[in-house]
Amino acid sequence: MSGAALLDSVESHTRLAGHNRVAMLLFRLGDKQLFGINVFKVREVLRKPPMEKLPGMHEWLAGSFDYRGKTIPAIDLAQAMGYAPLGDNDTAHLVVTEFSRSMQGFLVADFQRIVHCTGESLEAPSTTLGFGNRVNAVTRIDGQLMAVIDVEQVLASIDGAAAEVSAHIQHQAEHRPAAQRRVLIVDDSTVARQRVVAVLKHLNVECVIAQDGQEALEFLNDATEGGSEQVGLVISDIEMPRLDGYALTRAVRETPALRQLKVVLHSSLSGVFNEALVRDVGADRFIAKFQPDLLAKTVLELMDPSTN
Repeated sequence: MSGAALLDSVESHTRLAGHNRVAMLLFRLGDKQLFGINVFKVREVLRKPPMEKLPGMHEWLAGSFDYRGKTIPAIDLAQAMGYAPLGDNDTAHLVVTEFSRSMQGFLVADFQRIVHCTGESLEAPSTTLGFGNRVNAVTRIDGQLMAVIDVEQVLASIDGAAAEVSAHIQHQAEHRPAAQRRVLIVDDSTVARQRVVAVLKHLNVECVIAQDGQEALEFLNDATEGGSEQVGLVISDIEMPRLDGYALTRAVRETPALRQLKVVLHSSLSGVFNEALVRDVGADRFIAKFQPDLLAKTVLELMDPSTN
């Protein structure tokens, strides 16, 4: 099956969103191990095109290529995951993706098919599997282990720019104190959590961490029942194992004790479709990753005591 034919039905897969289900594009990187990436992030699958590699490029970059009139980078995902490089492999495929308003290609050995996974079937990987922080979820597909690649971690390893909040936003934070409540950060990506925490430190806001929506919901319910210090705002990723950001937001809105909680969905899954779903589940805002100033301004606005 061609890459174009494989993705012809992507639009139908988007109907899974909001129901704690996700469509995964499966591929391999050099052996029988299956890897996956969310179909929402995939624009197209191509045979490896001609590439140009310049001196000084990161070792994981196979080069750059022309894609519909745009020059975008191609990341050797096999090399990033510890496999033999695919840069000289003429049979390799290129998965063109869009993350946080930027486009890039990922070289893979071959692609397989699209499968549907429930959030409950996805779980955090055990450290004994040896994937490190490059994989943020695993599941079984027809009895075989499938690992979901933490693309944000891979991209951050190539471009490790710090999460900087501009001076004028920090000045606003100093003269516009937020309510003395905590922010719950929900994300299965280690690097994404670190970046959000770094932004909120500039605002002198206390952070609590959850690694998926289920852990976050349990924390919120326990905090409410126990009468402990309340969380004033939730900043949640969308694509997560066990319980995704859409399902978490819906659960918050359907729980009387949590209903008034402010929720920001913060995701690399940008686009009109996702923004419509954000409204449907009742989130207060949607922010495409990663825009430190916009995130900081949103937190200041939603946690301003005068507006609550």
